Amino acid sequence: MTTPTPTRVPILMYHSVTDRPNAETRPLAVRPGDFAEQLDYLARNGFTPMTFAGLIAAVNGTGVTLPAKPVVLTFDDGYADFHTEALPILDRFGFPATLFLTTGWVADAGGEAAGRPLDHMVTWSQAREAAAQGHEIAGHSHSHPQLDQLPDAQLRQELRRGKAILEDRLGLPVTTMAYPYGYSSARVRREARRAGFWAACAVANDLAELPAPDMLAVPRLTVSRTTGPGRFARAVEGRALPLVYLRERALTRGYAVVRRGRYGIARFARRA
Repeated sequence: MTTPTPTRVPILMYHSVTDRPNAETRPLAVRPGDFAEQLDYLARNGFTPMTFAGLIAAVNGTGVTLPAKPVVLTFDDGYADFHTEALPILDRFGFPATLFLTTGWVADAGGEAAGRPLDHMVTWSQAREAAAQGHEIAGHSHSHPQLDQLPDAQLRQELRRGKAILEDRLGLPVTTMAYPYGYSSARVRREARRAGFWAACAVANDLAELPAPDMLAVPRLTVSRTTGPGRFARAVEGRALPLVYLRERALTRGYAVVRRGRYGIARFARRA
């Protein structure tokens, strides 16, 4: 039996889209003008935008036929400027997107509030409005912790509570997620599957090759304030990615070692 050739897909990771970021969101904040230019590049160069769930369904043969040049635009956390700045630009180009929403950070979370939002956040009505327009609202935990550092019981609670709240508030099934900070581990991915997620995004700064050996560790490409037109073009076309993301990949590898050691020490301390 012939193994199908994997499709290489740029899955772009955005956070805030604003000209006036605060100190905490500034490094990953993209100017609206730059965001519009990036979408224009994708439109002019034959990319077909899809939601993350739509991409996974197409790869699995349960959705639309996979286009020749798919691209996925994802937004982490749920900042208010997703509604005020990003959505009008997405709508202008007719691009769907995926918003990975931290449920405890939502502006009107009320008694469900948890964690510490880094800026103003979307409301539930704005999230429902985006979903009604064809955008995907997906999981991003409940309080935005470092999931790979949590004990098992807290990890299960973070994943399942966030998913349940999303499905209750939106009235829609939620089957995909992204890990806060991009951090996961084999243990985290097992719990994500048990919670009912069929695919999940990490970071890794690489094109996604789908179908992937592990659909719960799908890589994305970081788009930040310093992503100029040339760097953006090289990233989405998959040209010289090791050089484009040299610094980011080196930091990721180094910090992965630190995180594994940190979790091991914490686990030993809990058992002592």
